Amino acid sequence: MRILVLVDGSKWSQKAALHAFAVAKSKRAKVVLFSVLDRREARAIAFHASVRSGSLEEIKRFEETLWEENKRSIKDLLTTLLELGQREGVNCAFKIVEGPAKDRILEEANSGNYSLVVMGAYGKSGKTRIGSLLEEVVGHIEPPVMIVR
Repeated sequence: MRILVLVDGSKWSQKAALHAFAVAKSKRAKVVLFSVLDRREARAIAFHASVRSGSLEEIKRFEETLWEENKRSIKDLLTTLLELGQREGVNCAFKIVEGPAKDRILEEANSGNYSLVVMGAYGKSGKTRIGSLLEEVVGHIEPPVMIVR
């Protein structure tokens, strides 16, 4: 059994990883912590910040800084979660891909490699309604999905 955990950096996805570890321990399953980085997010943030500051020529530099910071941040988080899972005796790995989140998640989840997909109910925004990405992907994921709140 292999369990795919979608990690976006939110506390909800971290909580999902902890639940996946518990399931994995009881089923002797492998956990794959999976994250998607979308450069368009860094580009949009950089553009809005540059417009506010009145310095449009800084967009590319700021975008690159944000992009590198996002990659480092998610890798650090996945490494921390991986080490936590391993300390709990769970066979873990992590995978980071780039591109549109919806597309990359559906490709990975539906690859035939997973018996269960685990994700947080909310994303990084922490809004009180179900996360928009969850709404976009959950009906298209073939394996069973566990949504953690």
